[in-house]
Amino acid sequence: MRFAHCEPVNFNGSIRMIHISNLNKTFGSSKGLSHINLHVAPGEMVALIGSSGSGKSTLMRHICGLTAADKGESLVRVDSEIVQKNGFISRDIRRIRAGIGMIFQQFNLVERMSVARNVMLGALARTSLWRSLTGAFHTDDKELALRALSRVGIGEKAWQRTGTLSGGQQQRAAIARALVQRARVLLADEPIASLDPESARNVMQTLRDLNQKDDLTVVVTLHQVDYAMRFCPRTVALKKGEIVYDGPTERLTPQFLAELYGAESDELFAAKTNTQETMPLPGSPVRETSRAA
Repeated sequence: MRFAHCEPVNFNGSIRMIHISNLNKTFGSSKGLSHINLHVAPGEMVALIGSSGSGKSTLMRHICGLTAADKGESLVRVDSEIVQKNGFISRDIRRIRAGIGMIFQQFNLVERMSVARNVMLGALARTSLWRSLTGAFHTDDKELALRALSRVGIGEKAWQRTGTLSGGQQQRAAIARALVQRARVLLADEPIASLDPESARNVMQTLRDLNQKDDLTVVVTLHQVDYAMRFCPRTVALKKGEIVYDGPTERLTPQFLAELYGAESDELFAAKTNTQETMPLPGSPVRETSRAA
């Protein structure tokens, strides 16, 4: 059920970087996603929140074409490219995914490789087979990887073995890899779920910095709403596979979340005691008033 006061919004006009219409996904007898309609404008930073099993990660997998929707009229489009339509993933999905940066909780880095080499893998979509197999990346891509690492604040770690980095540093390396992809959209699925509060804050600040300074469109799934309040002007809340709220994050007070989620709202604020030194209290969000120079 959608709350009457929570109709979907499009903050930046009619131009859409992500367009989703009538998306449904069933797993056996369970409904994973139900009639999802969502639009994200270029340059937005949007949080997807919800308790465990609400459909956040399932929705992200549909946006990047890792999972096909149920058969029937539906559409997922990213940067004017059709990712999937009517339950069928585009035959051109490999090329389309090259423009979509994907960040996951488990980092997806090769720990025995150097950090720089991992980041260079972001260029695979435009690299010939023999260069990919031998690791002979173009000089431009090597330089781009080093710049990307500096951009996310770990340039000095470039030639370290990736396995020696902390979890937060590895996640920032994964973000740098997406920059080497030259992605215009970044999908971050629970990027801070396994991190300590300080590392989580650093990763979220990196995402916000890229959003504000590079105009990168960012969609991030978060298990706790505290981080959405600090870093994301817009929040989409899911419950049992349905969008129950789509609007300004500043409205997500504990009382409002209790209205949306009932007893499950406690789970969304579970991290407050661990993050109270670095994060604002719910109901007192920090909002960005202008883009950084």
